[in-house]
Amino acid sequence: MNTHEHRHGHPHAGHAQGAHAHGVAAADTKTVIDPVCGMHVDPATAQHRSEHAGATYFFCNPRCKAKFDADPAQYLRPAAAAAPAASAPAGTIWTCPMHPEIRQDHPGNCPKCGMVLEPLLPTLDADGGGELAHLARRFWICVALTLPVFAVAMGPHVLGLHLPAPWDVLAAWTEALLGSVVVLWGGASFFARGWRSLRPWSPNMYTLIALGTGVAWIYSVIAFAAPGLFPPAFRGADGRVAVYFEAAAVIVTLVLLGDFLELRARRRTGAALQALLGLAPKTAHRVGADGREADVPLEQVQVGDTLRVRPGEKIPVDGVMLEGASSVDESMLTGEPLPVDKRAGDRVTGATVNQTGSLLLRADKVGADTLLAQIVGLVAQAQRSKAPLQRVADRVAAWFVPAVLAVAVLAFAGWAWFGPDPRYANALIAAVA
Repeated sequence: MNTHEHRHGHPHAGHAQGAHAHGVAAADTKTVIDPVCGMHVDPATAQHRSEHAGATYFFCNPRCKAKFDADPAQYLRPAAAAAPAASAPAGTIWTCPMHPEIRQDHPGNCPKCGMVLEPLLPTLDADGGGELAHLARRFWICVALTLPVFAVAMGPHVLGLHLPAPWDVLAAWTEALLGSVVVLWGGASFFARGWRSLRPWSPNMYTLIALGTGVAWIYSVIAFAAPGLFPPAFRGADGRVAVYFEAAAVIVTLVLLGDFLELRARRRTGAALQALLGLAPKTAHRVGADGREADVPLEQVQVGDTLRVRPGEKIPVDGVMLEGASSVDESMLTGEPLPVDKRAGDRVTGATVNQTGSLLLRADKVGADTLLAQIVGLVAQAQRSKAPLQRVADRVAAWFVPAVLAVAVLAFAGWAWFGPDPRYANALIAAVA
């Protein structure tokens, strides 16, 4: 049989090539791609193939076929990722890592501290690092823009030199443009969080950051665009009105660094919990009333369903054995390396491994009710619990922001009244600081 006849004899192969671009995308008119290793395989001569979801997949060797048969979704996931997926399943409750009493049915930011809310119970569908990658990219772009601003602003002070015309004008425009991009683009989330904190009157760190960088940037823009509006008290010895784009840009960049390190630590913790959830299988063999078996996603298993567990497979949910006898590896739960003998009437736990015999069990606990999900929930709850010293810090923080704002007002008034010239410029620096 030639290649042309073979492809017409197996219509599913053409469907596979169209439906799964990663799995079986044709490299040319004769070959398809092994979805496991990515090698080109000729369907006419391939000895290893597998049917899945109405499509035929070809493999270069039996090991690739065995890996694919064990978990097809793992090797077809990049194709499915073309459609946007929800960050969490429906019904997810979102809470603040620092304030567990904050709970809502949609993602967002904590109204108390401004932190990004996270799911109350970790899920395998959670963000796999997209938010972290976005924040890292924003931070490094701000670093690249802030370094020239800092060099232009502080270089003359460090070296004791002043740029001659027209370089001084070019340096001023560079400082103003790059600094504005950092503040308005890099710090946009800080201003949004600072504004949201004012509506329930729960000022937080972002309130101070938004006020400090916002005042410095607005003052600098006016001083740069219309220096004639300022009285002599704002002018330095050279007769110019100082601008502080570099201060606002550096503050925004440093806070972005803190947010990045914090989010990375939280993602690592979340990855450990997701690894626990990943111990459970993705699908189950459900036995219908007519005795037929059908592979269904684990999310579709309901209490009372009858499930088949073959030798070497993981038990999908908590339940009671109806038929069969086997030994079950419960080391993921107990730490014991020796398997436990099970027979009809015994209880089995999800994510443990059936070793020798074929089992028929009735699902008693599914989803968040399984022992594995409860363990993950307890670990997540323990991570959000507060130490006694942290409760003291929360009480101090309630007064911290108003106290800082009051000190800033007093600092501005003191420097403006008693300070040396340029008094108002020095007062503004002290207040922003």
